[in-house]
Amino acid sequence: MLDAIHARDGQSVDRGWRGYFGRKRSAGTIQPRQELPPERRPGPPRTDGGTLFLHWATASTFLVSLFTGLRIAADAPTAVVSKWLSPILPEGEIWTWHFLAGLCLFLCGSAYLLFMRRSGLARRVALKKTRVFVLPTASKLKFGALNVVLHWALYGLVVVLTGTGVVLYLGYGGWWVTIHSTAAFISIGYVFAHLVSHYAYGGWQQLLRVFRPARLILTRAAQPKPLLIGVLGGVALAGAIAAADWSTRDTLVIARVNAPPKLDGVLDDAVWARASVVRIPTQQGVGLGGTGESMVEARAVHDGTKVYFAFKWEDPTRSMRRVPTIKKADGWHLLHDNADLADVNTFYEDKFAVLFADVPHLGGSGSTYLGPDPLHGKPKSFHGRGLHYTTDGSFMDLWQWKASRGGHLGYVDDQYFGPPRDPTPNEKASTARYQAGYWNDPGRAFYSYNYKSEPPGGYRGPVQLNRLPKDWRATLAALGRFDLDPDSNDDENARWWMTEAETVPYSADVDATIPVGTVLPGVLIIGPYEGDRAHIRGAARWKAGHWHLETSRDLRTGSQFDKDFITGKDLYMWVSVFDHTQVRHTRHARAVRVVVKE
Repeated sequence: MLDAIHARDGQSVDRGWRGYFGRKRSAGTIQPRQELPPERRPGPPRTDGGTLFLHWATASTFLVSLFTGLRIAADAPTAVVSKWLSPILPEGEIWTWHFLAGLCLFLCGSAYLLFMRRSGLARRVALKKTRVFVLPTASKLKFGALNVVLHWALYGLVVVLTGTGVVLYLGYGGWWVTIHSTAAFISIGYVFAHLVSHYAYGGWQQLLRVFRPARLILTRAAQPKPLLIGVLGGVALAGAIAAADWSTRDTLVIARVNAPPKLDGVLDDAVWARASVVRIPTQQGVGLGGTGESMVEARAVHDGTKVYFAFKWEDPTRSMRRVPTIKKADGWHLLHDNADLADVNTFYEDKFAVLFADVPHLGGSGSTYLGPDPLHGKPKSFHGRGLHYTTDGSFMDLWQWKASRGGHLGYVDDQYFGPPRDPTPNEKASTARYQAGYWNDPGRAFYSYNYKSEPPGGYRGPVQLNRLPKDWRATLAALGRFDLDPDSNDDENARWWMTEAETVPYSADVDATIPVGTVLPGVLIIGPYEGDRAHIRGAARWKAGHWHLETSRDLRTGSQFDKDFITGKDLYMWVSVFDHTQVRHTRHARAVRVVVKE
């Protein structure tokens, strides 16, 4: 943040011609010329060291905040400019860098304001200098006035970015996202305007003064130690914000009950009425009536043996159709968009995820790495959005309820985020999806897909089915009323999966009996759920624009991939809502503290 208009020698006091030519002459005596100290000699313009320190600190945090924010913005499906800039944007664990840079930017701006006030430099950026715009003055002075305007414009941008950033951090989206991203794009223009206006004011020498520190000479009105006090003031203000954040975080208390709740997805048990509730605003997903937002309510109790959770979240539609298939004249086709890239946002099931970790770091406890290639040396993700993994060898417990893959058959998938796995030969060849540290607990689930997998670029023509229904009319009837609008609501009892008993292996003869235009589920339910992956039981119902989910699991499982719920050991929780989308879920930055009570 270079000062808008500087004195010629970079000092806060202009001592006139005496300062350059020594003492004035007295009658009959010629006074010898005094040698000026280096910082007072005429030459290229300089800037005092305190201003330069704060300028570079502000510029650095500003650029880190801007470029990490653009990386986050590039993840949006509607992004244009940020996606175009993607090749030069940073990759990796971006969320922590972005939030810390934003906080430090606010710190630097606050420190700079306090520094200028205590050092007597405020006159450099006095708004009264903008009066030259209406006066017949030299263009240089008008560019100096423009620098003053830009100086205060930057403060305005910082205030807007900080304010909207806080709102987003608290979990609210909507117009706040638009305002925040718009201010970020305006700040890109500010950088260019800042450089051009300073060049127009004093050429290259004016720009290069940011590399030429000079000693600050204080006026009588200045107060001592302006830089130290300014920095300490900024640190104190940023520290107060951080302390307020930590002290106001939501806490989900898991109290002990005598009788456990019934798992039926209704949430009408008396224990839920007495349990503490945490409301978690989540945002920046897709769907959800076009808002991308969903308010999640969470409750939990335990009976000394098992822990029970109840979740309720906003979702305007009951979506069960996970990549169904439709028969056309040339064969069976998937109903999808980007199934080959693992990024379906049309015909997909609703999902809900809960992540438990030991520490409340940003980005899901530091498990989220953004960019097309955040894990160099390993295969890239198909969709180019990033990967989940840990870098310290730890495991985070991930529960994922899937509407058509066991979610209505009593199971919640037990998974984890952990160290990146070694890729398989197919993953190395990019013919199979690599998921880094996101994987399943040991054991197996009973769902699979009724079509042969194809690599990126696939699923554009006919696909090979694995099984066909014994009675296609009965299977079609089980789907209930539906249309081919992916945002439409599925019937309450619609069943978008087929079981082994209802199907036979694919054959051309059976296929010939099924008419063109028939739609079949894309999910098969075969065999049992077993092993660690079957630790979590659950039941869900959709009603009046909300999903209701109840789950149960042992307090302790003995698995390294799970988190135990025990007294004296706090956990931290994040939740995500998927509205008929494969990976573009809602998110929230602030972890919810989870405390178990006896």
